[in-house]
Amino acid sequence: MATTVISMRIPTELYERYGWLARETGRPRSLYMNEALQESIDRLEYEYGILKQVEDYRAGRLKTYGLDEVRVRCGLTD
Repeated sequence: MATTVISMRIPTELYERYGWLARETGRPRSLYMNEALQESIDRLEYEYGILKQVEDYRAGRLKTYGLDEVRVRCGLTD
């Protein structure tokens, strides 16, 4: 996997906690930081995707279906 070097500011306490974890496990600090970033981006993409859909619904940009249309499309009619 290709990587990119970045520079960012994080609270000192957080940096130290990653350092402690790295020392205790014998693994690189970057391993844990990358893992945390991966998990958070998955969650953020999901959450903000839902918020975008709500925004689109409220603005009338999202196609909606009535209950009868849903029943027909799902084959739930009598």
